[in-house]
Amino acid sequence: MVFRNVIVCHMVPGSENIVGDVFGYYDKTTRPQDLGVIGRILLSHEDLYIHVIEREQDPKVSGQTRGLPAFQKIAEAIAPYVTPYPRYWKNPSDSVAKEFYRWLPEGEASADPTLTVIIGRIKPGAEADVARIFAESDAGSLPAELGVTGRWLYSIDDVYVHLLEQDAAIAEATRNNHDDKPVFAKIMEELSPYISPYNPDAWHGPQDAVANVFYRWRAED
Repeated sequence: MVFRNVIVCHMVPGSENIVGDVFGYYDKTTRPQDLGVIGRILLSHEDLYIHVIEREQDPKVSGQTRGLPAFQKIAEAIAPYVTPYPRYWKNPSDSVAKEFYRWLPEGEASADPTLTVIIGRIKPGAEADVARIFAESDAGSLPAELGVTGRWLYSIDDVYVHLLEQDAAIAEATRNNHDDKPVFAKIMEELSPYISPYNPDAWHGPQDAVANVFYRWRAED
């Protein structure tokens, strides 16, 4: 199973190519895999920067907590474009979102999963309620119907991050018909007191909550 850390910051809209090029350079010229990092996904949503770091093992177990050998150089290069999000920010560790729920089905993992990152706002202190709603849903038939192979929920300040892993073929087939499922509508209704759109003015439906990937790297060895 892949272990993921999620970093959330502000980002200047339109700076995706600049930030992506910085990571592209250092991912090619250093070896993040020597520090346990096997993948990296950078995404944007409105004025947010979401950095998903993938490892083979939890850093608390492996002891490998650094993301890149050139961390300081990267931080300096992207500083004009990427800035801290949390109001309580004091050091880089405050940009790491806290995982508050995860679900994995029994049995073998999908050989070809696809990862979708969903963004919203979470009511302060509502993590336990949100986790309960998803736990009740994940105990039913909906995950299998949607090909869900894993779900991880994170929060940081008032931002909610939902990592949804699905079987790629099923995800594509069901991409636009979630709203047709009464069970899905029920979950959305139950979540509504706790989860809201990140930008209500730009909200037209669930697809508006999906973050856009602008950079992806995977270790080859």
